[in-house]
Amino acid sequence: MLRSRSIFISRTVGTIGTIILLIFLTACADTELAPPEPVAENVEEAELELEAEAAEPELTILAFGDSLTEGFGVDPSESYPAQLEQRLLSAGYNIEVINGGISGETTTAALTRLDWMLNTNPDIVIVETGGNDALRGVDIDLTRQNLDEIVRRFSENGAVVIVGGLQIVQNLGEEYTAAFAGMYPTIARRYEAILIPFMLEGVAADPELNQPDFIHPTAEGYTVMVEHIFPFVVEGVEEAQRRQ
Repeated sequence: MLRSRSIFISRTVGTIGTIILLIFLTACADTELAPPEPVAENVEEAELELEAEAAEPELTILAFGDSLTEGFGVDPSESYPAQLEQRLLSAGYNIEVINGGISGETTTAALTRLDWMLNTNPDIVIVETGGNDALRGVDIDLTRQNLDEIVRRFSENGAVVIVGGLQIVQNLGEEYTAAFAGMYPTIARRYEAILIPFMLEGVAADPELNQPDFIHPTAEGYTVMVEHIFPFVVEGVEEAQRRQ
């Protein structure tokens, strides 16, 4: 009797142990065979990375100049660099335009910050400077020398340079006025830069497109200016793309 009961208990314990072991092994198997959860997360991360890459600008344009570039008297979003970026975007170009304009700056002052601006490594540079030199009656030889140095160094840095030509009234005499207007095409040819003969074509002297000082465009004036320079900028973009 005692022997039969011992055998029964032993078998019962053995059966229970076997069941527990099977449950444990099944749980382990389920854990090991369970598919990894992060698959969906990995897909989302990959999609975000692709979106980030697509959002990165294809090229960078540096608008380098004085108050005409900075956008004196208008909201920053209405300056010509800001409007140019939007105009390029609407035309299908994913390009960042950096506003590197400082109001009141002469070509001499522009040279003092040239090293800093070169560090932005722009693909394209629109150089617009010299107007304040004329307003202050700076020696035309010095202005020409400074402008030449600016264009040369941007060119040697690998950027496609677009020279924005300016014109002035003849209050400094015909000789100075002619020399001033002539230095832009001369320097552009020397460094094989793209020349915009007159940045303010269609804007200058129009009271509806200029602020009361008749020097700085209104927001609408900048829109007209951007439309005027746009083909020259596109030419620069195509050249930069060929160099890549």
